[in-house]
Amino acid sequence: MRSILPPLRAMQAFESFGRLGSVNAAARELGVTPGAISQQIKLLEDQLQMPLIMKDGRRAALAPKAKSYHAVLTAGFDKLKQAQVLLAQQASELDIHVSGLPTLLSKWLQPRLHSFEARYGETSIRLDATHGEPEPEFLDHMFRLTYGTVSDMFPHARALFQDVCFPVCSPEFLKAHPEALDPASLPDLPWVDIDWGPAYSTTVPRLGTWLEAQGLPGPKNKPVSVHSLSSSALEAAASGQGIALAQLSFASVDLGLGRLIRISQESVRMPEHYYICWGPMMLENEKSRHFLNWILAETSV
Repeated sequence: MRSILPPLRAMQAFESFGRLGSVNAAARELGVTPGAISQQIKLLEDQLQMPLIMKDGRRAALAPKAKSYHAVLTAGFDKLKQAQVLLAQQASELDIHVSGLPTLLSKWLQPRLHSFEARYGETSIRLDATHGEPEPEFLDHMFRLTYGTVSDMFPHARALFQDVCFPVCSPEFLKAHPEALDPASLPDLPWVDIDWGPAYSTTVPRLGTWLEAQGLPGPKNKPVSVHSLSSSALEAAASGQGIALAQLSFASVDLGLGRLIRISQESVRMPEHYYICWGPMMLENEKSRHFLNWILAETSV
């Protein structure tokens, strides 16, 4: 049966052009001539029987009706690239592959891995820090450490812990602003914000959330900086920029080292748990079973 799909090269040329914004850039990325890109896009237009590009003088851009088609193509090519990465990872000799939210890996998991190796011996572990969730089928070859109800999309998931949050600052900031120890003063002080993005807008507390829980008004000034990574916000606070709302699991090492100071014993709880997720085939590997048992034991203490 004849395929209803246009030629892959034509779709690839169009996707590259739309993403990069020019025929020349697409040609450089795909290693062909600009003429070849134009020819492939024309071929795609003929097969789809619709214009994909509009020209304004010497400039070319996606036609309005082609933008949604381009977005779907980009998502499709991204998945093809993920598939190639997955195959490369399967072919590697690493023992365990863990994908996870960046700060969860760097601030929570990484400081603990020495105890796993002390118990089970030297192990090769790949850590992939990403906010983007992998396709569920990829979890036959990796663990995923994530937050909240997104864990429901994966074949297997176990809750690890539910974190708590409280305000912190650097010793230098506290020395310059001793009034920070009085919660009523916090709305007036410089602060550092953490914003994980729209998907987490209702499930990740911010400094205003903590202040509201104490019956206080929200911050009166704009944040001195806004960070999509909690680890980056903690570094900003440690450098003396201002007050930050820290998660205990992420700030514990810096608190222990004295880089951060907890300025209130009052806390607010994260609305959802952190999870470890995996696919049906993961536990066929002995070292993966050891890793899962170890991480669950770490969070049961």
